[in-house]
Amino acid sequence: MPVTDPIADMITRIRNAVQVRHESVDVPASRMKSSLLKLLSEEGFIEGFSVSEEDSIEKNMEVRLRYYEDKTPVIQGLKRVSKPGLRVYVGKNEVPRYFGGLGVAFMSTSKGVMTGQQARRQGVGGELLFYVW
Repeated sequence: MPVTDPIADMITRIRNAVQVRHESVDVPASRMKSSLLKLLSEEGFIEGFSVSEEDSIEKNMEVRLRYYEDKTPVIQGLKRVSKPGLRVYVGKNEVPRYFGGLGVAFMSTSKGVMTGQQARRQGVGGELLFYVW
């Protein structure tokens, strides 16, 4: 069955896996999700991800989740902002700081997918995809 919002599907899979303390979770592969997972890895929210090279029709990516030594997850929450029914765009002067800078905003800009802090530094706005804290 086709998914109408693949980014929300990926976020929900990660959120559910973190709640039950799984080591990893599989998500369907796409270039947009790959770039978002790369940013999540650079920001330290996940350990990494790898694309499965199976001969199946649909490729999957295995996302390795990150936990502290006392088994509490690094990702405390994920919140989708822009949805297919209501797109949310912000200008270069309106890029939000989530939880006073403790959370990270992920954006899709004309210069590619980046965090809110990177967008502020480069002086670009775009579609506000989701928050992670």
